[in-house]
Amino acid sequence: MQDFLDAYCARIGYSGARAPTLETLRALQQLHPAAIPFEALDPLLHQPVDLSPQAVDAKLIAARRGGYCFEQNSLFQRVLEAMGFSVEGLIAQVRWQLGPEAALRPRTHMVLRVTIDGTPWLADVGFGSCVLTAPLRFDRDGPQETPHERFRLRAAGNEQLLEVETGNGDGAAWQPVYRISPALQTAGDYEMANYYTATHPDSHFRHKLIVARTTPQARHALLQNRLTTRDSDGNATRSYLDADGLEQALREVFLLPVAPALRPVLEAAAATVWDDAAR
Repeated sequence: MQDFLDAYCARIGYSGARAPTLETLRALQQLHPAAIPFEALDPLLHQPVDLSPQAVDAKLIAARRGGYCFEQNSLFQRVLEAMGFSVEGLIAQVRWQLGPEAALRPRTHMVLRVTIDGTPWLADVGFGSCVLTAPLRFDRDGPQETPHERFRLRAAGNEQLLEVETGNGDGAAWQPVYRISPALQTAGDYEMANYYTATHPDSHFRHKLIVARTTPQARHALLQNRLTTRDSDGNATRSYLDADGLEQALREVFLLPVAPALRPVLEAAAATVWDDAAR
């Protein structure tokens, strides 16, 4: 267990205390998304996503890859439990960038509830370009600050809706991120959701190149051939990349190794045409 924690802490650049305190949780949750990027390359390559601890550690720590929510948050849960935190696994229904009229989707996003001194906190290091960089109190419904945007949790029936504040000044607005179910999840529950996410034809991870990395300075998001960088003030820049540019971005912006087998995926993504509205 000590070797596991040492390897994880080295991977994210954490050298602080390992006591199960809010200060420790905050530090880990800010460092993790900067060091271990969000990516779903395996489904694009028609490769399975193995959630066993050995596979996740080999991929995200030893091979310096990234992963999506089930890999990221299952790793984070094991790290926190090894440090002595009380952690429970939950599941959420993604609503990010979907209009209110959009059809309900399956619950396919893993999140964590961490209880510290009787207070429940939402921890999530696996939500792509809108990942939390600080834990949020589950028992507070007003805005909560993070090193990036403000977030809030609101009651939605027997669930809780996470929202993020986007825009500045008069253009600021609250956008839905995901709805969290109160039901505790087992490893088998996540295996079922992971199988859908990695293999179902309707899963967007089967069809789109999606990579994200959030540092203290900016959020970097790659969707197909469009690279968006949003700084801490909310200013965004976009660029449209060819296959060579995508390969360079994966290595230099997202700190990922690029296997030769990925080249056809990058060429297909580079051919994406965006209409004027998307720009």
